[in-house]
Amino acid sequence: MKVKFYGVRGSIPVCDKEFQRYGGNTTCLEIHREGVNRIVIFDAGTGIRNCGKELVARKIRQPHLNILFSHFHWDHIQGFPFFAPAYEPNQNIGIYVMGEKRKTINLKEIFAQQMQEDFFPVKLDSMGAEFSFMNFSDEETLFGAHVIAQPLFHKYLGGSYGFRIEDDAVVLTICTDLEHANGIDENVVTLARNADLLIHDGQYTPEEYRTVKKGWGHSTWEQAVEVAVRANVKKLVITHHDPDHNDDFLDAMEVECRKVFPNS
Repeated sequence: MKVKFYGVRGSIPVCDKEFQRYGGNTTCLEIHREGVNRIVIFDAGTGIRNCGKELVARKIRQPHLNILFSHFHWDHIQGFPFFAPAYEPNQNIGIYVMGEKRKTINLKEIFAQQMQEDFFPVKLDSMGAEFSFMNFSDEETLFGAHVIAQPLFHKYLGGSYGFRIEDDAVVLTICTDLEHANGIDENVVTLARNADLLIHDGQYTPEEYRTVKKGWGHSTWEQAVEVAVRANVKKLVITHHDPDHNDDFLDAMEVECRKVFPNS
């Protein structure tokens, strides 16, 4: 399993010169299962534009290209109208969510609304690809892998979902948007237990969280590191970076993380 980050920024994209090394696009990951040569995309922030361009350039012709969503805040869906494969007439694209609390969501309506003519010149039904919208339960076999979904506290419980993806002997855990509102969420520790890679929200510094950002739905880098230590993960990637945290700021944050968890 390979993971490629196309967007690691939270809240809003940034493009100034001091944000180039870590990138200014909002959340989007590509998960490539090499054994079956299958690609799954996670979230559709502005990073999905470059993801789509690269898929086209690589001549990837996967009949069913699936996008799994953690939630639908703007920074996780705003790149979708610029995803090049969505304009291919012979392309099938699956729009997926997991979790019992998501069962009643009208997925098509969410994406159609942001592409109304007041907001965008091309409507969802005019893009070209064929879309399927699927709501799954808390635990499923998807894309040939065992996937567990966990509701996270992101303004409210179930505001976002984290995922544990077990593929053969490899475990990936993704928790991009969550707040440990009353101490470390034990469910997140369980979700990440012994994972080969944990991708965890770390938008704020501890000081930012204590003084201003508490209740805003995100974690600190210290909390991300604590989850990694307690869950005995092999590697930690902190993501969903604040738009005010430039490259030098994140370099310094990485140094602090590695003092506690060297493989950060």
